[in-house]
Amino acid sequence: MKKNGILNSDISKVLSEMGHTDTIVIADCGLPIPEGVKRIDLALKQGTPSFLEVLEALEADMEIEKVTLAEEIKESNAELEDILKNKFIEKEYVSHERFKQLTHKAKAIIRTGEATPYANIILHSGVIF
Repeated sequence: MKKNGILNSDISKVLSEMGHTDTIVIADCGLPIPEGVKRIDLALKQGTPSFLEVLEALEADMEIEKVTLAEEIKESNAELEDILKNKFIEKEYVSHERFKQLTHKAKAIIRTGEATPYANIILHSGVIF
């Protein structure tokens, strides 16, 4: 049995297969997931697991080079945006429509139970050397 890190086998597998600049998305329960992109559905009920719980687990197991957020988070979910802007040095803001287009290239989308507006993030893989 795995002793540390992410126990979810689907997430663990995707992370181990990612290379530099590959992306993975953490999504609220409402973000549409494009056909052909791996869906890892963790949503149990509204709010569980939360966006931040999943993000913290991935941060501990993944080298993150930059993140992409929807511009709309600044006005519609300022509390979460404040947390995220202090967590990551390199951030890119795009329209929510552009954000949804970018999810088509993700290795996987992890669906959480989060039910707050624009609680979505694209994590861009870095390298550990």
